[in-house]
Amino acid sequence: MKHLVVKAQKGDETSFVKLMERNKQGMYKVAKAYLHYEEDVADAMQETILTCYEKLDTLREPQYFKTWMTRILINKCKNILRKNRELRLTEELPETGEWDAAQENLEFMELLQSMDEKYRTILILYYVEGFNTREIAELLETNDHTVKTRLVRARKRFAEEYQEEFAYAGGQNV
Repeated sequence: MKHLVVKAQKGDETSFVKLMERNKQGMYKVAKAYLHYEEDVADAMQETILTCYEKLDTLREPQYFKTWMTRILINKCKNILRKNRELRLTEELPETGEWDAAQENLEFMELLQSMDEKYRTILILYYVEGFNTREIAELLETNDHTVKTRLVRARKRFAEEYQEEFAYAGGQNV
């Protein structure tokens, strides 16, 4: 990927398009974890691509392109959230046979959305995007120990919330 970044920085638009295509799915996952409407996700991704294109020459280390791009995306998502403070439903009705998986995903997303942003962000970057704690620390401009601590706390809170939801849904104490 580094070679595509270098070529794109030299003005090769085809390389930039390839770079964005390779990162499109990861961008979608991060944006979807933050935002509720597909339109907002698309807006965040589009604004991120535009910013990356306009500011690519400011990236000093091509090997950190994904980290740099993800930081831009997170900031775009936060801007959209500030504009749209009201909560909105995320999922459309699934097709026949997909209801259980869609319902589980919706429940997972709702549980994730209920978590404090600092924990939600860490979980998304670690489990969804596959960043390690050092990379997350760079992305969030904090130290590695803080990320590790938040990851432990996030896992614990997520498990507690999940158990509460399970106990409530099943009408039993866990």
